[in-house]
Amino acid sequence: MGAKTWMLVLADSNPREALAAKPQLDREETSTLAAALFPGEKLEPLGEGDLSFTCPPDGELHIGCFPGVSVVAAKEFGIDYPSRLPAHFIAAGGHGVVTLHAMHSVVDWFAYAVWADGKLVRSLSLSPDSGVMEDIGPRLPFEEPYWFGAYPAVDDDEAPEAYPLPFHPLDLGEAALKDRFGYQLEGFVDPSLLAPESIPLVRYKRSRSPWWKLW
Repeated sequence: MGAKTWMLVLADSNPREALAAKPQLDREETSTLAAALFPGEKLEPLGEGDLSFTCPPDGELHIGCFPGVSVVAAKEFGIDYPSRLPAHFIAAGGHGVVTLHAMHSVVDWFAYAVWADGKLVRSLSLSPDSGVMEDIGPRLPFEEPYWFGAYPAVDDDEAPEAYPLPFHPLDLGEAALKDRFGYQLEGFVDPSLLAPESIPLVRYKRSRSPWWKLW
């Protein structure tokens, strides 16, 4: 698998339903939200991306505001302990639902977290090398089959202990994308799901604004 993500999705209620409506990008709101979330940074437009690539390099921000939902992809969201996400990112979601989704195929790591009305509902982070780093709150329904062995990480002819987790973290990561946002990146993709390429994002180059200025 080669999928990677580090993104935050802010939604008034259900992000999957909002994205499924193929909402129109609001460029003015996108610029306003970018400046609010990353104060003190100079943001220079680089063109457009889309929801199929939400793992921008450190010097970039990919973001889009739509009716009822906003998507923000940045290095700040690729964290081992999602519950420690800085509060101003969570506050940006207001009284809605905030979802962090992060995974990295090189180390088979996946993490996600959900906040509702500013309160943490669920946070999970795990990889085969580090084990379960964070497991807070009750499991969401889409997780349950994985924990109960429906999708084992090893083949039938391999010993269960051949892999240190009961499932492959990236498989759960794809299930989270499907459940929370209605699309997938890899594996068998249901053609009835949202095509992530259909949701545009604005790309910005990031740099620190100088502390001095000329009069």
